[in-house]
Amino acid sequence: MTKDQINVAVQTRVKQLVSQLNEHSYRYYVLSQPTISDAQYDELFRELQALENQHPDLIRSDSPTQRVGGAPLGGFKTVRHRIPMLSLDNAMNETELAEFDEQVRRFLSKEGVELDEVEYTVEFKFDGVAVSLAYENGMLAQGATRGDGSTGEDVTANVRTIKAIPLKLRADPELLGTIEIRGEVLFRKKEFDALNEERVARGEESFANPRNAASGSLRQLDPRETARRPLWFFAYGVGVIESDDPRVATLASAPLLEAMHSVESLGFSISPGFRIVKGVRQLIAAYKKAEDERESLPFEVDGLVVKINDVKLQERLGFRQRSPRWAIAAKFKPVEAVTVLEDIIIQVGRTGALTPVACLRPVRVGGVVVSRATLHNQDEIERKGILIGDSVVVRRQGDVIPAVVAPVTASRSGHERKFVFPTSCPECDALVERVPGEAVIRCPNANCPAKLYNRLIHYASRDAMDIEGLGDKMVALLLEHDAVTDVPSLYDVTAERLRALPRMGELSSQNLVTRIAESKQRPLDRFIFALGIRHVGTKTASVLARYCKSVERFLELSEEELCEIEEIGPETARSVAEFLNSDQERYIVTELLRHGVQPAQIVVDSSKVSRLAGQTFVLTGTFASMSRKDAEGKIEEFGGKVSSSVSKKTSFVVVGDSPGSKLEAAKKHGVAVISEEDLLAMLR
Repeated sequence: MTKDQINVAVQTRVKQLVSQLNEHSYRYYVLSQPTISDAQYDELFRELQALENQHPDLIRSDSPTQRVGGAPLGGFKTVRHRIPMLSLDNAMNETELAEFDEQVRRFLSKEGVELDEVEYTVEFKFDGVAVSLAYENGMLAQGATRGDGSTGEDVTANVRTIKAIPLKLRADPELLGTIEIRGEVLFRKKEFDALNEERVARGEESFANPRNAASGSLRQLDPRETARRPLWFFAYGVGVIESDDPRVATLASAPLLEAMHSVESLGFSISPGFRIVKGVRQLIAAYKKAEDERESLPFEVDGLVVKINDVKLQERLGFRQRSPRWAIAAKFKPVEAVTVLEDIIIQVGRTGALTPVACLRPVRVGGVVVSRATLHNQDEIERKGILIGDSVVVRRQGDVIPAVVAPVTASRSGHERKFVFPTSCPECDALVERVPGEAVIRCPNANCPAKLYNRLIHYASRDAMDIEGLGDKMVALLLEHDAVTDVPSLYDVTAERLRALPRMGELSSQNLVTRIAESKQRPLDRFIFALGIRHVGTKTASVLARYCKSVERFLELSEEELCEIEEIGPETARSVAEFLNSDQERYIVTELLRHGVQPAQIVVDSSKVSRLAGQTFVLTGTFASMSRKDAEGKIEEFGGKVSSSVSKKTSFVVVGDSPGSKLEAAKKHGVAVISEEDLLAMLR
């Protein structure tokens, strides 16, 4: 054979292998119908690798060898969703699901469409991470997380490693133009459990639930780490479609069921049991059936997603500010289980609060293995009559936070024992204190190691000094090796010192030092919040920052002056005064300033402040152009005040989409109700 003939033969073989391996991956990961053994697949894969190593110019973008992940990323770029990835309103039970159906028919009736029964699609609501996948001329071009719905992160390198996501759409010839597939990245239960077992064996912390594991896996800066984790993908819809190809264009106008079957034919898995139901009776029956099947499924679900099948009806119904009117998430009831309370231990927080934690015999609750749950405080334990050794009812509140609901007293054997709250701190042995009138017992020792650990985590948190990379594991590592001794000593840490710590490389060490240095210039309200003063949350910190305008003025505040500040109650005033009068706390603030921390002073624009001066606003519902937090900040920037409750003193109630009881309170008190657009007009 001539050299040219050999090259053609190699090129043909590479093309054959890529096609065969992708077909086998599709049958294994999407259809669950493998036609060859793992060993046979590996043999073909190694043959392809060998040919690509010899002829790197023949490596195709849809080759399965390109899923293994490339070099670590420096960070994630921001992606603006051209069509927002909206959230869904929730129906928490059958009654609310029936109300949704009634609202849909009532709205359509106003539009001149009378229907006795609406045709809905139902599919499982996966407990995973929503992503969008953009394909250009049939090839995967970009993967992005949902983010806040408008803006996500570019995770293309990572989604390419997920074998359930096709690198090339199954179409012959290839589909022309742009098509965006939206869906959920998740772990299956058995693979999630196996991952946690491996992490525990390596001495690493286990993931709390499959969703956290999926999110953490998808946001790995090293795509090779993502490639090692068995993630799955289920498509649930389409986004942007730009194509003259009729096969693509029809996806935008076809009934939802038909469109999703077309998506399935392109190489994606869709929700098992994705189907049509007609009318509210079938809808509720499907909801009940899905809830009964929940525990037997191979993946975690927390409800059903219900959508109107007819796209034209969807267009008539339209959207609210944050959610479509034609779809809803029918959430399942919180799941409970009974297990044994084997012990109660004490955890110490950043303010010295001693919190009792239930150590439970591991039990699966709502698809998550629970072994710990908070008991809040001593009074809570006594009120519920909980004894160590009790069988207890455990509930995942909101399907997230595990809580001990009550003891099963009928199961008692007589060997149970009462929990005795410690008189000294379990971390530093200091005598604990309980302030009269408070339920919380505290450690007064300012040098308590547990307080320092939690204080450092709080100081670095997003709403405080926002030091990326300084999470709980890193703080524990720094303390374990005496790299820091208090909050100010963070700013003494060098890249050289970090490189000497286990699992710290040159790049990660330098990045952390850079992030710590960047935190020196945070706004004053973030700095005040970062100090960890009791009763001072982000809102109170903002009030104090606007009043003081500089850190020097903040340090001069007295309890009497604090009490005169509107929005600062006597308990908060006393707490801030105690902080400012503490020699240890003032030393920490002084040292932070000496280390170069320079909180940005609040500059008041008198022309802005006078705009809403003397007016109090209450916000309710969700807004389209900004978050509630941003809206509060704007109001305060222009001299207005924001309150959490409606009273006769309220000037305006700003109503967004899906308002709560505050709207009714506004009507009751005769308070003016305005829209988000009205508020923006005031600000302009």
